[in-house]
Amino acid sequence: MPAHVSTLQLLGVPALVLVTAVCIGCVGRALRRRRFEEAAQRYARSEGAARRHREVLRALPQQSQSGPDLESVELTPAERDAFAVLMRQFREGRS
Repeated sequence: MPAHVSTLQLLGVPALVLVTAVCIGCVGRALRRRRFEEAAQRYARSEGAARRHREVLRALPQQSQSGPDLESVELTPAERDAFAVLMRQFREGRS
C-alpha cells in the first residue's frame, strides 16, 4: 500500500466500480422487463385481433389444403445423356 494514499482513496475506486456495475445491472433489468411487458401487450392485442379475424372468416368456405399438381417435362435424348454423365460424375466424387 502506497504511503501517500489514504485508505478511503484505496477503497473509493472499487466502491465506485461496484456501484456502477449495480446501476448498469438494474437499468438492464428494468429495460428487459419493460420490453417483456410491451411484447406481452402486443401479443395480447394480436391474439384478440386473431380471434376477431377467425370469427369474421368463419363465413368463408374452407380452402383446400392440397398443393399444385406435379409437373413433368420430357427430356430430349441429348439432355438425358448429359444428365447421366452428371450423375456419373457425382457418384465418382467429382463436382
